[in-house]
Amino acid sequence: MAKGEGAESGSAAGLLPTGILPVAERPAQKEPKKKQQLSICNKLCYAVGGAPYQVTGCALGFFLQIYLLDVAQVDPFSASIILFVGRAWDAFTDPLVGFCISKSSWTRLGRLMPWIIFSTPLAIIAYFLIWFVPDFPQGQALWYLLFYCLFETLVTCFHVPYSALTMFISTEQSERDSATAYRMTVEVLGTVLGTAIQGQIVGQVDMPCLQDPNDSALATEGANRTQSTTSLKETQNAYLLAAGVIASIYVVCAVILTLGVREQREPYETQQAEPMSFFRGLRLVMSHGPYVKLIAGFLFTSLAFMLVEGNFALFCTYTLGFRNEFQNLLLAIMLSATFTIPIWQWFLTRFGKKTAVYVGISSAVPFLILVAFTESNLIVTYVVAVAAGISVAAAFLLPWSMLPDVIDDFHLKQPQSHGTEPIFFSFYVFFTKFASGVSLGISTLSLDFAGYETRGCSQPTRVKFTLKMLVTIAPIALILLGLLLFKLYPIDEEKRRQNKKALQALREEASSSGCSDTDSTELASIL
Repeated sequence: MAKGEGAESGSAAGLLPTGILPVAERPAQKEPKKKQQLSICNKLCYAVGGAPYQVTGCALGFFLQIYLLDVAQVDPFSASIILFVGRAWDAFTDPLVGFCISKSSWTRLGRLMPWIIFSTPLAIIAYFLIWFVPDFPQGQALWYLLFYCLFETLVTCFHVPYSALTMFISTEQSERDSATAYRMTVEVLGTVLGTAIQGQIVGQVDMPCLQDPNDSALATEGANRTQSTTSLKETQNAYLLAAGVIASIYVVCAVILTLGVREQREPYETQQAEPMSFFRGLRLVMSHGPYVKLIAGFLFTSLAFMLVEGNFALFCTYTLGFRNEFQNLLLAIMLSATFTIPIWQWFLTRFGKKTAVYVGISSAVPFLILVAFTESNLIVTYVVAVAAGISVAAAFLLPWSMLPDVIDDFHLKQPQSHGTEPIFFSFYVFFTKFASGVSLGISTLSLDFAGYETRGCSQPTRVKFTLKMLVTIAPIALILLGLLLFKLYPIDEEKRRQNKKALQALREEASSSGCSDTDSTELASIL
């Protein structure tokens, strides 16, 4: 088999003995093209661009639910509507922005960079207003829904082009994989920053709670009202301070990305006469088997980690009883993930990406089982948090490392199709975000049905049990289902090597001037 593949990748002229051809007609030996290397500075500048999405996403993912319920004092049903509609709208904007980007023309700054530059200032304003408590209680739910949806739209205008930028920083697969590893490391550092800034600033203020929310006695109400109001105001100011710091980080990272990264067009793309329509491109993308199987697998595994993320603060506060420790537990998870990203990058290079998926994501299951069936213990919880961070690192790295392989495979099967990269990335994010919105909406609604008590120092037993199911049993089932779907994913390491050779031939053919009929026949043979 390997011998046949090697013969297939040779030129037609190379199959004949060289003595048969006249000297003048012998194919000229092409000099090997020098590999396009990205400097460490380029990779770091590219990687820093991933931090804004993760810093803001981490703060919103871990803290927005508890903020709406206990600080803004939105009722659980309205909070579930805000979380679901916000995430669903966020999911809808991904293909919409992908469509707009696919219609964008190349400028002096590139095709993707203008979206990143112009969305940044508006996004930080909307983000800050999410964490502001307006003075009109009757319209609070509408306020949060409006600015949550606005921010998600603007951050999508940043993140979709940034994700597609992976395909335009280098034509070398190894360089893209290396840049992706840099990016994932910085993105996990971004989650550490988001967790540390939001958690530590907010954690310095005592969250007000009512010892008995159902007790309407005037004596209890009068004794606690003044102290509770003052403490609540301090908590609201702490959330605003954290939002200001995170917004500043967003701006700095966007500036570094803009100044340090330059988009590069594929040589064969510039030769295409007519760009493909968005809907034809979407039809081709969604009919590409490896892409459908990849997003199906990651849809369930991502949903598992999003369920844990969205309910972790409430789980630690009420089920485990660690009201003043949950921000430190989050920090332990994210620091562990940060330090293990390079290990996973080495692992997938050494053993392959599919193996890394099975080992990395499944490693979370034993620790989730441990949390589900053991009594509340702070030391055990910290051990589980550190171990869970190892699996979180794999969940961060692998989807973005495998998507470029799927796009390369698509380019080989559809060599005349260009400009589809934003569609690949935006629809992957669309499915994961929509599922996340459904999960957060259902989980918050489940808490409402279980009898969640706003600002309560403790919760009923049914609420504690519901939180345990949402953070342990449900994610385990989703992870196992996702890993089963990964069995159908067809691009293994051998397939990746074949695609790499064929793509290199395609690029050399497109960039060489005056290619002959023999070379065209050779290229067709390879494809």
